[in-house]
Amino acid sequence: MPSELSPTDSVLGDQRRHVAELPEAGLRLDRLLQARVPDLSRTRLQALIKAGHVLEDGKPISEPGHKVRPGAQYEVQIPEPEPALPEAESIPLSVVYEDKDILVIDKPAGLVVHPGAGHATGTLVNALIAHCGDSLAGIGGVKRPGIVHRLDKDTSGLLVVAKTDAALRSLSEQFAAHGQDGRMQRAYVAVVWGQPQPRSGRIATSIGRKASNRTKMAVVRDGVGRPAATHYEVQKTFVGADNKPLASVVRCVLETGRTHQIRVHMAHIGHPVLGDATYGTGFDASKGRMTERTRVILDALNRQALHAAVLGFEHPRTGKTLKFESAPPSDMVALIAALRDA
Repeated sequence: MPSELSPTDSVLGDQRRHVAELPEAGLRLDRLLQARVPDLSRTRLQALIKAGHVLEDGKPISEPGHKVRPGAQYEVQIPEPEPALPEAESIPLSVVYEDKDILVIDKPAGLVVHPGAGHATGTLVNALIAHCGDSLAGIGGVKRPGIVHRLDKDTSGLLVVAKTDAALRSLSEQFAAHGQDGRMQRAYVAVVWGQPQPRSGRIATSIGRKASNRTKMAVVRDGVGRPAATHYEVQKTFVGADNKPLASVVRCVLETGRTHQIRVHMAHIGHPVLGDATYGTGFDASKGRMTERTRVILDALNRQALHAAVLGFEHPRTGKTLKFESAPPSDMVALIAALRDA
């Protein structure tokens, strides 16, 4: 099956015309077009078909599963992207890298990624729409950024966004593989209570919604939630006044990408992330082993001490390997320094 426009294809403005060849007879229409129009996702093409924007010999086809006829001419009409929803908002962004396909930012703690209940405005998506402007080619026919992955509101660090359908499809495939094909790299820095034993290892469980509180995630029995695996390595341990391990800086690498995965897994092995009001409340008493100065700095953190420090992936258009690194922000640096001096 051709992966590019064949000699019988033509592109006219926002219209793409393709003549089906004999080996393609009987294929689903959406699959033919996915091969012939690689810059649009299959989901986007299916939507165009259902909306009547794909013609067979001049007549609209409304079923993505329509069987291709050899020699038939198929025309894809691509309408102009609709105005972005939600609306653009002028919110400062720390841009690490940007080109016509992707944008990499260093997200500050406190910034919600996507509009939702309780966060209709003031999100990263609002900021990206304003920042990118007309450079957004349109994801799914709307001028909006493609959110490939998310960071919790109070987790800081690196995040990549797609600006085109093709980039969204490529990055989504890489994130779905979770680095098992060698293209994706993700590593986090966390400050956790105590000292995990052994000092490095792999945590593998199922994670799902907590039955008693659907806003929280929890380790659940296999078959109930989704498989999740986190690799961790202790990089530094700090002791309290009793000369026993108080907290550790841990590097975490994701093998999967479940909601709150690192926070849930570290709490599961008895070493929750400092400042985590959702999964680390059982360790409030450990603050008593800190100096007063360290307690003040931890309280001022007002979030979980978790930072997305490394992000690597294959560029969706060029295939070049890109890798970005971000040092922990000042609030985590202050906490680590206070623990060192405790």
